Amino acid sequence: MNRTTNPIKIALVGNPNIGKTTLFNKLCGLNQRTGNYPGVTIDKKIGKVNNVSREIELIDLPGINSMFPNSKDEELVVKYLLNKKAIDYPDKLIVVVSAINLKRNLYLFDQIRDLNVPIILAINMTDLALKRGVAIDIDELKKRLQIPIVLISAKNSDGIDELKGFMCADQTIESREIHYLQEDEISTLHEYASFRNSFFDQNDIYAYFLELTSKTELSEADQLMKEKFLKDNEIDQRRLKTNSSILRYKHINTILSDTVKVDKSEATDLTTRLDRIFLHPIFGYIIFGLILFGIFQAIFWLASYPMDLIDMGFANLSTGVNNLLPEGYFTRLLTEGLIPGLGGVIIFIPQIAILFLLFSILEESGYMSRIVYLTDRLMQRFGMSGKSIIPMISGLACAIPAIMAARTIENSRERLITILVTPLLTCSARIPVYVVIIALIVPDDLNVWIFNAQGLALMALYLLGIMMTFIVAFVLKMIMKPTYKSYLLMEMPEYLRPDPKNVLIRVWHNVKAFVWNAGKIIIATAIILFVLATNGGDAFKGADETIKTEYRDLSIEEQDVLISSYKIENSYLGIMGQAIEPVLKPLGYDWKIGIAIITSLAAREVFVGTISVIYAIDSEEEMTIRDRLRNEVNPTTGLPVFGLATCVSLLLFYAFSLQCMSTVAVTYKETKSLRWTSIQFIYMSLLAYFSALIAFQLLS
Repeated sequence: MNRTTNPIKIALVGNPNIGKTTLFNKLCGLNQRTGNYPGVTIDKKIGKVNNVSREIELIDLPGINSMFPNSKDEELVVKYLLNKKAIDYPDKLIVVVSAINLKRNLYLFDQIRDLNVPIILAINMTDLALKRGVAIDIDELKKRLQIPIVLISAKNSDGIDELKGFMCADQTIESREIHYLQEDEISTLHEYASFRNSFFDQNDIYAYFLELTSKTELSEADQLMKEKFLKDNEIDQRRLKTNSSILRYKHINTILSDTVKVDKSEATDLTTRLDRIFLHPIFGYIIFGLILFGIFQAIFWLASYPMDLIDMGFANLSTGVNNLLPEGYFTRLLTEGLIPGLGGVIIFIPQIAILFLLFSILEESGYMSRIVYLTDRLMQRFGMSGKSIIPMISGLACAIPAIMAARTIENSRERLITILVTPLLTCSARIPVYVVIIALIVPDDLNVWIFNAQGLALMALYLLGIMMTFIVAFVLKMIMKPTYKSYLLMEMPEYLRPDPKNVLIRVWHNVKAFVWNAGKIIIATAIILFVLATNGGDAFKGADETIKTEYRDLSIEEQDVLISSYKIENSYLGIMGQAIEPVLKPLGYDWKIGIAIITSLAAREVFVGTISVIYAIDSEEEMTIRDRLRNEVNPTTGLPVFGLATCVSLLLFYAFSLQCMSTVAVTYKETKSLRWTSIQFIYMSLLAYFSALIAFQLLS
C-alpha cells in the first residue's frame, strides 16, 4: 500500500453525544493512543486510520457546543482550532453532525467553516433519521455548501468507505461570503485589526471576531488593548455575539428548507416512548438504582470464578518458581516479593473489566445522558448541576478523569464542589481493597434471599460513598457563596444498541491503563518492601542466635517460625512500621497494616500488593492472598488480625481517605489552588481516620 512520507492530520469536531468517538473507533480500531494538549492534562485521542491509501493521523477532539467556549475543555478545543501556527494543527477537519438535529449541529459547522480550513461534513445517525421521518437531499446540500458531504451511520459502519475516500483526497478551500456579520460590524473588525497592528485579511476576521466576543485568555497587554477598543467604540459584546447567532441560524434555515424534509407520519420513534419510562420522576430513579444494584452484584457474581483461578494460579506460580530455581535471595525476591505483589493487582482484572464493560454499555446506549437530565434538579439542591453526575459516575471508575471531566461544568462554584467531593465516590482502585477485606468477614456462599451477600456489602460501600459525597457537597454549598444560577442545556441522544467493538475497545484501554499504572507502582513497591523486610541492624542479623538461645527447648520447625517473625519485626521495614503503629493502633491496625496504608498513598490498590508481600515474607507456606490474611493471628492476643472490627475499620478508612497522590495532583492542576487541594486532602483524611476510629472502638 503506497503511503506518503508525512501523514495527513485530520481532526474530528462536533457537538457532544453525536457519535464522534464511535466513528473514531470505527476508523482506527485499536490503533490509537491518548495524547495531551500542550501544557494541560485534558486528553485528545489520536489514532491511525485503518485500510486507507495514505497514512492518516486522526485526532478525536472533545465535544463542543459552539466556538464561544463556556467551559475549560471547550476553551482548549477552540484555542486548538484557532492556532493555525501550531505544529500539530490538522490539515483537514471532519465536522460530525447528527441527521436528527441538523439545525443545531450545523450552527457549529457554520462557525468552524469560517476558520478557512478544508472541511468534510459527516452526517451521522442517518439510519435513525429515517426512523424519525427525516429525509435529506444530499445532492442539493452538496450544491449549497460546496464541500464534501457523506451520510454515515458510525454504529452500523454505513458510509465509512466513502468517508475514507474523502479523507485521502486533496481538497481546496472555497472562499465564502461573511454572512454572520453586518457591514458596519465587518468595518469595526477591520478597525480592530489595524488597532492591534496585526496582519489582517479575510481569513483572519473570524479569529478577531472570537477574540472580541469571547472570554478568551489574552496576555495582559493584549487584554488592555481589547478593553480599550471595546470602550472607545462602545461595543456590546453580548449584542454582537447574539446578532451573529441570529444571522447564522437565518442562513442555516435557508439551506435546510431546501434540503431537509420531515414527515412525522413516517416516524417509528422508540426513543420518546422509552424516555417516558426512564425519565419518569419516580420510576426513573428506581430504574437507575436497580441498574447500579445489578452492576454491584455482577462484579462479585461474574468475577468470582476467574478471580479464584488467578489467585490459585499465582500461589502455584510462587511454588513452581521456588522449586525450579536454586535457593537464594533472588528466588525469594521473586516468590515473596514480585509474584505476590503482581498477583495482588492481576487478580482484580475480572472485576475491573466487568465494571468498565457495564459502564461502557450504559454510555454507548445513550442512557448516561438521561441520568444527567434525571438528576439535574437533585444535584442543584447540593450545590452542583446535572452535568456533575457525569464526572461522578466517571469517578466510580477513576477519580482522575472524573475531576478532569468537571471542565464541562460552566458554573465555577458547581465545578469546584464537584471536584472536591468526587474522590469520595468508590473508584475501581478501591475495589481490590474492598474485595479482599469483604471476603475475610463475609463468607463466599452466604446469600441474602437470592442475592450474594458480598455483592450487597460492596453495594453498601458504594452507597456510603455516594451518601457522604452529597453530605459534604451540601456543607460546601452552605459555605461557598453562589455567583450566578446555571441552567442545564444538552442534546439528548437517541437510544442505540451498543456496538460490541466499541465497548470492547473501551474496556481494553481502561483495563490496560489500570494494569499498567498499578503494575509499575506495585513492582517498584514490592522490590523496595522486600529489600527493607529482608535487611536490618544487629538484632536482625542475630535473629538465629537470639531465638535458638532463648527458645532452645522448641523444635527446629517452631524455632524457624519464630526466627522468621523476629527478623521481619527487626528489619528496616518492621522498625518503620512500629514507629507509626501508635498512631494507627486505636484504629485496630498493627505495624504491617500501617506500612500498607503508607505505601498505598501512591495508589489505593497498592494496599493489597503490600499486604501480600509483607505476609508472604513472614510465612513459610504458599497460600492464596485471602487464605494468608485469614490465617494471620495477633501473637499477643491470639485473635485474628483481620477480625470484624479491624476489617470494618479498614473498609471505612479506604471509603473516605484520599489514598491517591495522582488525584491530589490533578485537583491542583484543575483548581490551580493549593488552598482547595489541601482542604480536600485534609478533610478526607480526618473523615477517614475518625470514621475508622469510631467503628473499631464500637465493634471491638
